[in-house]
Amino acid sequence: MADNSNNHLVAEARETFGKGAARKIRAIGKIPAVIYGHGTEPQHVTLPGHETALILRKSNQVLELDIAGKTELALVKDVQKDPVRQIIEHIDLIVIKKGEKVQVEVPVHLVGETFSGTTVDQDLHVLKLEVEATHIPENVEVNVEGLTEGSHVYAKDVVLPKGAALIDEPEALILTVYVPTGNAADEAADEAVAAAASAESAAEAAE
Repeated sequence: MADNSNNHLVAEARETFGKGAARKIRAIGKIPAVIYGHGTEPQHVTLPGHETALILRKSNQVLELDIAGKTELALVKDVQKDPVRQIIEHIDLIVIKKGEKVQVEVPVHLVGETFSGTTVDQDLHVLKLEVEATHIPENVEVNVEGLTEGSHVYAKDVVLPKGAALIDEPEALILTVYVPTGNAADEAADEAVAAAASAESAAEAAE
């Protein structure tokens, strides 16, 4: 499960909006954000840039925000970055309550090694799950140890964390195990055959 114990941030309410105001906020090392949810009016806040960026290195983070002395839990829903500099430009947050369930996309992490000579073609890199907002797993693991050519793993085959429910189609294909063609051994053999043929042609030409 994601560790949210160190995700406490002091957020400052803001009254200025628009691109110009956002630029000024980023210029002093902070990040503009909006908090939505539970039928309340959107809250416009400013978050500390460095601390927030460290937390957002992992996905699906829950932030414990201190806003004017009031504590609010919020799930990071969307992070907008500058496409070139990768600087965080804006964050969308959703208010959550303890025990509430949310739908999130969780990374699929492969563990183990498939049978010798085979490789994995991974079709699905995230799974959509419904989980408790304060117990979002960092990833789900798929063990590929010893899987042979032609093996398939589907969403329904994944062992989910306690309390999690699969939202994706159960028959969604996560990965296929196959033997690659044109590998190094095949290429070496082809080169050897070509070299032999060339040598034979050269010998015939010399006669």
